[in-house]
Amino acid sequence: MKIEGYLFVFCALFFAVMDVIYWLWSHDPTGTTALALTIGLAGLTGFYLLFTGRRIDPRPEDDKEADIAEGAGELGFFSPHSWWPLFTALAAATAALGAVFGWWLLLIGIFAVVLAAIGFVFEYYRGHFSH
Repeated sequence: MKIEGYLFVFCALFFAVMDVIYWLWSHDPTGTTALALTIGLAGLTGFYLLFTGRRIDPRPEDDKEADIAEGAGELGFFSPHSWWPLFTALAAATAALGAVFGWWLLLIGIFAVVLAAIGFVFEYYRGHFSH
């Protein structure tokens, strides 16, 4: 995970330099703020990857002498039948439309997003698929 972490940290440093150059040439507060947020996002991701990479064992991807077969096995659990991503996206779209059309629709959308997120998180704790 070190390579990925260093890649994101390098991107954050690059965006920082470009942000200063952009501000000096354009004096545009909107683009400068967008680049500053990009710096924060890349830096946060890089920090997380470097921090996590120190706490876990080296992966087969990190070993230059590793074979492809060393990376075989279970990668994780991915839900094959979940409807919750659809409900979450519809709730987020309702909240986004609420920001355009009125606070009442925004409140309904935020409430729906909270309910959809709860349903998404606890999907496998209740009902037919709980184990």
